[in-house]
Amino acid sequence: MPSRSDIICFGAGPAALPTEIIEDAAQALVNYQDTGLGIAEHSHRSALASNIINEAKANLASYLDIPDDYEIIFMHGGGSGQFAAVAYNFVGAWVARKHKEIGDSVPELESAVRNLKMDYIVTGGWSQKAAAEAERLFGSEHVNIVADSRKTNGGKYGTIPDESTWNLSQDAAFVYYCDNETVEGVEFPGFPKSLEPGANGPIVVADMSSNILSRTIPIKNFSAIFFGAQKNLGVTGVTVAVVKKSFLPPTISQPPAVLMRQLNLPIPPRIFEYETIAKNNSLYNTLSIFDVYIAGQVLKRLLQQHPKVQGQQAVAEEKAQLIYRALDAHPDIYHIIPDKTARSRMNICFRITSSDLTEEAFLQEAAALGLTGLKGHRSVGGIRASNYNSITREGAEKLAKFIGTFASQRETSKQ
Repeated sequence: MPSRSDIICFGAGPAALPTEIIEDAAQALVNYQDTGLGIAEHSHRSALASNIINEAKANLASYLDIPDDYEIIFMHGGGSGQFAAVAYNFVGAWVARKHKEIGDSVPELESAVRNLKMDYIVTGGWSQKAAAEAERLFGSEHVNIVADSRKTNGGKYGTIPDESTWNLSQDAAFVYYCDNETVEGVEFPGFPKSLEPGANGPIVVADMSSNILSRTIPIKNFSAIFFGAQKNLGVTGVTVAVVKKSFLPPTISQPPAVLMRQLNLPIPPRIFEYETIAKNNSLYNTLSIFDVYIAGQVLKRLLQQHPKVQGQQAVAEEKAQLIYRALDAHPDIYHIIPDKTARSRMNICFRITSSDLTEEAFLQEAAALGLTGLKGHRSVGGIRASNYNSITREGAEKLAKFIGTFASQRETSKQ
C-alpha cells in the first residue's frame, strides 16, 4: 500500500492538504488544546470557537490585503449555495436603493422592477450554472448574459470573449463572473477593464473558489467575492464570502419581506442572508468550527511561507509554466483545451490526440507513479491537472517529467 508521501494528488476538489495540517487536525479532533474534548465537540458559541473564527478572518485579511470596509463571513452551501445567495442579496440591495429613491409607492416600484437585470459573463460550466440559478429564482427576463464564450468558440468553452463584445446593462443589480473555471481550465488573466469602478458602479461579484490564495486580488474593485474552502483553503464544508460593508446595515439593509412579496420577488433564507450572517459573526446557526480551524491553519502556514499572497502567486505561476511547457513541447501528442490567452494556472486541461497513445494509458501510468486525480471532469472528459497551492514544485516537476516521458513512447516507437 502506498504511503501518503508516495502520492501527489492533482484532483480538482476536494484537494489535497499539506500533511502537517492533516496531522494537526487529527490531534485537534481528539483533544483540542488539552481541553479533554475534540474541536468538533466544542460549542460553536464558545469563546474558543469565536477565537478560531476571528483569527482566521484576521489572517485572511492580512494575506489578501482585504480593506477594513469589507466583512468576511463563513457560510454553508458551497459555491452552489452562493449562486443563490448572490442573487438574493444583491437584488435585495438593488430594491432597497430603488425603495429609497421612489418611496413606498408599490406601483412605481413594480415599474422599476420590470427593468431589473442581473448580468452574467459566461465562460464555463460554473458561471453558466450561476446564471441558470438566477433565472430559476427570478425569471429569465431579469438575467442578461453579457457574453457567452461558446458563441465565439464553436459552441465550446475555452476562451474569454473580447470585452468590446460585452453587452453590459446600464443599471444591473450586479455583474457576475467566475474568475477560474475548473472544468474547462479557463482563468481571467486579470480584472476585466470593462468592469473597473466608476462613479456609478458597476457592482461586481466574482466566484474565486478555485484560485483564491494563489494571486493578488484588487479587492476594492469588487462588491463581493466568494470561495469554497476545498481547493486552496481547507476542506469541504465551509464557504467564505467577502462583502463590501456598504451593502450591509446600517448603510443598506434587505428590504422588508412584505415588500419583496408585493413586488413578486423572492426573499433569501436566513442562512443565505449576508446581513444576518455578518451581524452574528458567522454564528447565526451551527457553523463547522473544525472546518474553519483547518482553514485557519492553512492560512497560518501560508503566512509563514509568504507574508503576502504575491509570494504564492510567483510559485503558482512557476509550477503552471513547468507543466504547460512540457505539454507545449509535444503538440502532436497533447492538445491544451483553453486558448493560450485564458489558460488557467490552477486547472490545466488537455487531451491526448495521438492515435498511438490513449488517455486511459496516461492515467494508469501516472497513477502507478503516484500521480493521481488527473481524470478530467465527467462532463468533458480528458485530463486535468489541478495545480493548487498544496502541489509542491517537486510535484509539478514530476508531472512535467512524466508528460515528456509518456510522449516519448510514441516518438521512440516511430523510430
